[in-house]
Amino acid sequence: MLKITTLGELTQLGRRRLSENFFMREMLYSEVGNFHQVPNIPEDPDLAIEAGENLCRLVLEPLRAAFGHIAIRSAYRSPTLNNHCHELYKQGVADSWCTCNEDNAAYHIWDRRDASGYLGATATIVIPSYIDHYERTQDWRSLGWWMRDHLEHYAQVQFFRTLCAFNIRWYEGPADRSIGYLDPPVRETLTRCGDPGFDDDHGALYGEVLVAALSKSVPAARSKGFRT
Repeated sequence: MLKITTLGELTQLGRRRLSENFFMREMLYSEVGNFHQVPNIPEDPDLAIEAGENLCRLVLEPLRAAFGHIAIRSAYRSPTLNNHCHELYKQGVADSWCTCNEDNAAYHIWDRRDASGYLGATATIVIPSYIDHYERTQDWRSLGWWMRDHLEHYAQVQFFRTLCAFNIRWYEGPADRSIGYLDPPVRETLTRCGDPGFDDDHGALYGEVLVAALSKSVPAARSKGFRT
């Protein structure tokens, strides 16, 4: 696919099905892009699609199968939009927090490989069926341990305070597979490759919690992996 130059081409890109339940259009939405009137359009649509297909098929679909609907808060970010946000952030606009393009390649910038030549893709998502439990307990760790045990292809997960939203990344290169929490100045790492017990079964840390938390919103038959 050539660079997008017409509305028709952008419409076709939005219709692109990345996996069974996810389409490119929802990955392109950007509040900051809309507010500042900076289009969020891939420079290399084919590379963005390739990265997005891997993220959706290997990471997001398994989450959806277990927890139901997945809400996309932020996903693809074009180099133009990311740079605009980064410049705003440097000027003190906290809501436009973005790292520079070099650091965000193969993260939110899906259509640029990183300095090592690897492809990657990140999405910021919310799991609606988990929100009520989180708002009562502030417990993000149970969900983090479940992902450690059940998501084979995640490269990195970082939780945030609001809505228990988290960044989750697919990456074709080597990764530390870290899971953590960031609410500046608080930063916590739950686990990562090489930590004691990283390869253990962690069901005792989330099984009963997730069954109780999701019983009203996700039928038990879909809550696979939740051991009591």
